[in-house]
Amino acid sequence: MTTRTIHWFKYASPQNFYGLAGRMWPWFAMLAAVLMITGLWISFFVAPTDSQQGQGYRIIFVHVPASQMSMFIYLIMAFWAGLGLAFNTRLSSMMASALAPTGALFAFLSLVTGALWGKPMWGAWWVWDARLTSTLILLFLYLGFLALQSSIDDPRRADKAGAVLVLVGVVNVPIIYFSVQWWNTLHQGASVSLTRAPSMASTMLWGMLIMVAAFWMYAIAVALLRVRTIILERERHTEWVKHAVE
Repeated sequence: MTTRTIHWFKYASPQNFYGLAGRMWPWFAMLAAVLMITGLWISFFVAPTDSQQGQGYRIIFVHVPASQMSMFIYLIMAFWAGLGLAFNTRLSSMMASALAPTGALFAFLSLVTGALWGKPMWGAWWVWDARLTSTLILLFLYLGFLALQSSIDDPRRADKAGAVLVLVGVVNVPIIYFSVQWWNTLHQGASVSLTRAPSMASTMLWGMLIMVAAFWMYAIAVALLRVRTIILERERHTEWVKHAVE
């Protein structure tokens, strides 16, 4: 009787992960498209009008998932950056670089949709609210990481410098999440919580959850597609890349 050895670290190699990412990203992209269409349809055409905020509340179906994703992606990026810094693994640093543009996009989308929501609710496009200010800092951290990586010619040095910045900035994520509880802010608390029943209609909740899933699928698909480009760029002098692009 023979036993089959599972090579858990097989896909830690950029060469092996390149092929895996190529097979996976179209499926995630397809799921993102289906979920996005379904979520937007429920959110804007099926979910009832809010009794207090009217039709204007519907922007939360984009704002809330974008805000969540901006924080989650930063944590995942910090995980990959820390892994690359600790073990000097090439793929880990590439994954951190692949995630950063999408995280910056979601942070920017969170701020823009928040402003569109805040104008009719608060009477102002922007206030120096704790939640808004810390989210703006998150966007600057993403942009700082991207700027730092592009300003250093040596990819290995750029990865290490970027990893340090990401790990230092990770303290901002719990500040964003708990800012509503720690300070007296204009921003409302969470409508969905793991510890209590949701404070919204079930149709609204389903629309929100589907949009969150759609944003996750989009983030994964784009990260996989982008990391393939990064792998080709970083490994362009290797034989397997030369054969892959022929």
